[in-house]
Amino acid sequence: MKVSALTLAIACIAVIAGCNGTSPKPHTAPPTPSTAATFVDVAQSAGVNYTWSVTGKRPLNILQTIGDGCGFLDFNNDGNLDILLVGPKLGLYRGDGHGQFTDITVQAGLGGLHGDFRGCAVGDYDNDGYDDVYLSAVNGGALLHNEHGTRFVDVTRAGGIASQPWGSSCAFVDVDGDGRLDLVVGNYVAFNPDRGPVLCPNGSFMAACGPNYYPALHPVLYHNAGSGKFLDITKTSGFDKAAGKALGVAVADIDGSGRPSIALANDEMPGDLFVNKAGRLTNIGASSGTAFDANASKHAGMGIDWGDYDNDGLLDLVVTTYQYEPKAVYHNDGADLFTEQSSTLGVGDATKQSLAFGVKWVDVDNDGFLDLMIANGHVEDNIHDIDPRTNYRQPLQLLRNESGRRFTDISSALTGPALRPIVGRGLAVGDYDNDGRVDALVVDSEGAPLLLHNETKPAGNWLEVELAGTKSNRDGQGAVITVDVGGGLKVVRQCSTSGSYLSASDRRVHFGLGNSGKIATISVNWPSGHTDTYQNPTINKALAIKEGEPAL
Repeated sequence: MKVSALTLAIACIAVIAGCNGTSPKPHTAPPTPSTAATFVDVAQSAGVNYTWSVTGKRPLNILQTIGDGCGFLDFNNDGNLDILLVGPKLGLYRGDGHGQFTDITVQAGLGGLHGDFRGCAVGDYDNDGYDDVYLSAVNGGALLHNEHGTRFVDVTRAGGIASQPWGSSCAFVDVDGDGRLDLVVGNYVAFNPDRGPVLCPNGSFMAACGPNYYPALHPVLYHNAGSGKFLDITKTSGFDKAAGKALGVAVADIDGSGRPSIALANDEMPGDLFVNKAGRLTNIGASSGTAFDANASKHAGMGIDWGDYDNDGLLDLVVTTYQYEPKAVYHNDGADLFTEQSSTLGVGDATKQSLAFGVKWVDVDNDGFLDLMIANGHVEDNIHDIDPRTNYRQPLQLLRNESGRRFTDISSALTGPALRPIVGRGLAVGDYDNDGRVDALVVDSEGAPLLLHNETKPAGNWLEVELAGTKSNRDGQGAVITVDVGGGLKVVRQCSTSGSYLSASDRRVHFGLGNSGKIATISVNWPSGHTDTYQNPTINKALAIKEGEPAL
């Protein structure tokens, strides 16, 4: 739906350069040998044997096609990533750090856990050193405490977390800086298949109804009060001002304040951006320029993620959208203002033909610039009958970042089965075999997961940082890390497991360094306000940093 000319004019003033398509000149990185990224689907050979299926009559309705999520976590704190697959049937696979996984679903206490689970958040909410999990669900939800890497225990009721009507993406975030991770849970729409509507006409066919047919549900925010207890602070924090119909959640310190902001991708509703002023949240979606697309119109917000794509030190925002809608890239201009840049960057034209959900900023070739990986798949299983130009199953997309100036579609890097058309939904990233190249995990809602091994050669130098907070939360989530590569280049990344769609990613922070053979300094700005700085760290390795102590 278009907004008024007056609203458009106000939006143009608010983003200053947003109506002339300009943006600050990106910083350049040390050159990296020209290379084409390579990803290979190794799920089956790696031991990840799992499938999603959709039951019931067809055509499918909105609930049946919304999909599921996935996550990377370190369940037993052995330094190796494990895999969590979310659905009515859960799957947990222990990784050995060398590319092989073992199904431990039953022994970890997840085999008997039942619910219409959809998404996941990963974070150590009690600071005991082990990753806990929240599972969003339709008419449910589950907070799972990690019993020191032996099993998960459902503590939802004891924790004070209420059943959600249609929980979508979720995230752990320390909103008030007290050193404990709080929890945000998105909610989608009020859908009841017994009351309808269930299917709607699309041309001469019946298909899933869109979100506009259903009342909006709203996200909730829980404060971690300690001792395993959570309190609903949605209203008292200002979070009740969300537009509703949230599908994506991503958190980041967007202004260098040390306080995380919360962005929500909403389906056919204005996008939300809650800035954090000492724990009080204010929705600046409209005034910031992130609520609408470049034409000041609402779009179908699905997935969402934060990342500094042009290395100017400010985190930018990507939001995936419906087919024939440009996927939005909001450049962070500072002072809580953003400019939508998808057309200028070439992202709009490259992604218009797909319906996108999961999305992550990820440096696939370690050149120092964040690329884009996007999971695609339509929501109408009979869409080819309705529109012969498109299909229900759609391939992944990979867009290479050309030094922060433009993105090029290099999806052919997804070789063989990795490029097969899927019903793409959740997407998570992480270096599961610890080789310094970031891999990916993708949901096919009517098939098997894709475990995409990054086999890019040659790739640039790298550094991975694992944080351990003391005054800050144990995960270090919310910390902002700056690496001074030299030559005037500083690469800024954040520690967070949030972003994408219904999924959680590796909390270790990855830096591609290009051809740079050394790092001058690395600085960690912790959520507590403390800053640690280290000189000349060794590259091409994992670096453990504990708040207030020398790096290992």
